Amino acid sequence: MGSLKESYLVSVLSNKCPRCRKGNIYTSKSAYQFGQILVMNKECPVCNQPTEIEVGFYYGTGYVSYALSVGFSLATLIAWWFTIGFSLDDNRFFWWMGINAAVMLAMQPLFMRLSRTLWLSWFVSYDPNWKEHPIETPERVIPGQENNW
Repeated sequence: MGSLKESYLVSVLSNKCPRCRKGNIYTSKSAYQFGQILVMNKECPVCNQPTEIEVGFYYGTGYVSYALSVGFSLATLIAWWFTIGFSLDDNRFFWWMGINAAVMLAMQPLFMRLSRTLWLSWFVSYDPNWKEHPIETPERVIPGQENNW
């Protein structure tokens, strides 16, 4: 069994390559370096796995980001309900809505990166022996259309 450092959850949360779980997917480690939020390495710096498998590959991440946002909102709703509670007599529900919206806006760069990392990890399998196996060449990459999303 692999180490905790190479676990799926840790590699996804730290934006590591899904194939080797060592190389960084993004050029910047910070999700809050504006202008660099979604700039990805063309390929993994460790195992050379391409990060764009085909044209328009990351369009599906909108669904993943939506699911992350709904899950986050549901988690904060439950946490608010158990800690502060809701009442028909005051504005606690509206306070939750405002605070939740503000926190979600602040976390949006993290959600966008996480959704891309998750999406890539669902299409590229982990290979503990990646040094011995050649990379599958993407079939539908058009050099003139790369990063055209």
